[in-house]
Amino acid sequence: MGEKLTVAVAGLGAIGMRVARAVDAGGIDGMRLVAVSAQDRDRAAGRVADFHAPPPVLPLAELAHGADIVVECAPAAVFAELATATIERGRCLMPLSVGALLNHPALIERAKRTGARIVVPTGALIGLDTVRAMAEGTIHEVTLTTRKPPGGLAGAPHLIENDIDISNLRDPLCVLRGSARDAARGFPANVNVAAALALAGIGPERTRVEVWADPTIDRNIQSVTIRSDSGEATMTMHNIPSDENPRTGRIVANSVITTLRRMIAPMVAGS
Repeated sequence: MGEKLTVAVAGLGAIGMRVARAVDAGGIDGMRLVAVSAQDRDRAAGRVADFHAPPPVLPLAELAHGADIVVECAPAAVFAELATATIERGRCLMPLSVGALLNHPALIERAKRTGARIVVPTGALIGLDTVRAMAEGTIHEVTLTTRKPPGGLAGAPHLIENDIDISNLRDPLCVLRGSARDAARGFPANVNVAAALALAGIGPERTRVEVWADPTIDRNIQSVTIRSDSGEATMTMHNIPSDENPRTGRIVANSVITTLRRMIAPMVAGS
């Protein structure tokens, strides 16, 4: 293999830190970490100080200057700044704030003109390869039901705007029924899986979503039901929440790492 692909990571939370450490440690052959970004630059520098090759901590807009791939693990509020800078330079953007991508569809069109790529990891979902395959034909219906312990939904804009209190629940409560776009808007840090599912299938308006706050569970449960002209599928995944951030699952960082790995792998299993 020739020159290694360069990777920058935006955000050093539960997901970003693990991804950055994996790349720095040589866990992904053919890739090297060249930069990171975080809101608190001094703290970020301290967190990466023990890396094999401590990367510089740069402003968001500068990550794409020297990186082939920019992995976005930052708050959705800064998505547009990072994504625009990455796409304008024709780089590969790997976003985790997928819901924010629904609010910026022009970025996809712009990527076609600049030669950039937007690669969305599967994340905490299951079966996106099946959804993509069914989308080659006709998908009649897609429904996602996401259930999380109340702590995994706390502070979401939808709950605040609608004065929904989930702090002392004893029984499961459905807090949203709507489209994937509704879910992405109301729970930008909690149900990015809805946006990923919509992008893989029939779009954010036709993809139906239910969000439940469930005090009886200790896992994040994602269930997808699809009807299409090539078959029907029901897929359920029980994700263990991250120790650092209960809003996301441990598997999300794994998903980013395996997505990076398959970008340079000589053999890939699955579509």
